[in-house]
Amino acid sequence: MAARASRAQIGLALCLIAAACGPASAHKATHKSASAHKSPAAHDLSFRGAKLERLNFAELDGWKDDDHAAAFRTFLNSCSAILKGTRPTRKARPIYAGLYRICERASALGPLDRDKARAFFEANFTPVRILPGVHTYGYYTGADGFYTGYYEAEVAGSRVKTAAYNVPLYRVPAKLAGKRTTVFRQFDRRAIEHGALAGRGLEICWIKNPVDAFFAQIQGSTRVKLDDGELLRLNFIASNGQHYTPVGRIMIDEGLCTPEDMSMDKIREYMEANPAAGRALRDKNRSFVFFSETQLKPDDEPVGAEGIQLTPQRSLAVDPSVHVYGTPIWIDAKFPITGDAPTDSFRHLMFAQDTGSAIRGVARADIYFGHGDDIPHIAGRIKQFGKFVMLVPRGSGVKGTEPEPMTVPLPRPRPKTIVAINVPRAKRKP
Repeated sequence: MAARASRAQIGLALCLIAAACGPASAHKATHKSASAHKSPAAHDLSFRGAKLERLNFAELDGWKDDDHAAAFRTFLNSCSAILKGTRPTRKARPIYAGLYRICERASALGPLDRDKARAFFEANFTPVRILPGVHTYGYYTGADGFYTGYYEAEVAGSRVKTAAYNVPLYRVPAKLAGKRTTVFRQFDRRAIEHGALAGRGLEICWIKNPVDAFFAQIQGSTRVKLDDGELLRLNFIASNGQHYTPVGRIMIDEGLCTPEDMSMDKIREYMEANPAAGRALRDKNRSFVFFSETQLKPDDEPVGAEGIQLTPQRSLAVDPSVHVYGTPIWIDAKFPITGDAPTDSFRHLMFAQDTGSAIRGVARADIYFGHGDDIPHIAGRIKQFGKFVMLVPRGSGVKGTEPEPMTVPLPRPRPKTIVAINVPRAKRKP
């Protein structure tokens, strides 16, 4: 989760198997119609390969039961970034411009209670359900949005290398910090973990378990509790730019786990029970992540790609080539929150505030769950489909296209018996 467009989380949760981001006057609690705010463009945003279904808020199951005051606070966080947008940016991106105007009103109002916050969202947005058709993400197939979960890891560590703490977490060279998001492209994960960067003084700290280091990179941020009691807060700053390979998918392909049972816990269990095979598995993911130390306090959340602190169960990682940071998105799904079965209703208004290299598609999102003892297990179980409803600024136009039907490749027929025959070569003309 970086404050830049490539975020700390490089491919989360079941990414392991598997845009964009003169001021109007402030408005009061009642708002004029959308047409009074702006003449809509023919289509401000297009969703290729997805149908769009315009809804009203009464059609959103559970909408009135959500804590809209909490959602509004998260939206105000996004507004702090959106309101920094320049006039040329707003002109080039009408959806962004629509969010900018709404943020002006929201900021003028300040915190709202649940009823007023719900009224604000209903007055300023139109719900549009995104239906990508039947798509496949990893080994999971469905006709709605696909969700996974991520979290902030926490591990024990040391500033100095010892017999126990011998797995490094790396920074980038000082001269490149904040200037590049890709460094050491010539080295893949295997090369780096076999010492390609040793002796360069890039170690931020050392931890005990290489599996913890791997998952810290997958999540893109981590808390390191040092042996002297200090708490380090590390965030993604760069990667080696190499291809990200979901190791869970490899485990499924090799028959080590079924798609239904796949989770981050399963991956961890396998790697820790089989150290040599686990290392070989990690090596197949050539991508490697570098961190920077932050000044976050213990109670602060990591910073996402929008440049603001994330909010557990309110912040989403999305595809920034499709969605604008700060966009509200309504989720209606069944998740395995309290156990392994996806039986818990999850109906939340969330906000696009982050991204990740494995988060791609019009209805693909990663839910930030925060940190804590149970959080990694909960986030690691999320791999479900559910309703994906984007709240579009009133007066903004969107369009979709007919989803492409899913094509399932049939098994190739067994080859007939091959008989080798000698075919004389054609003579070359002089």
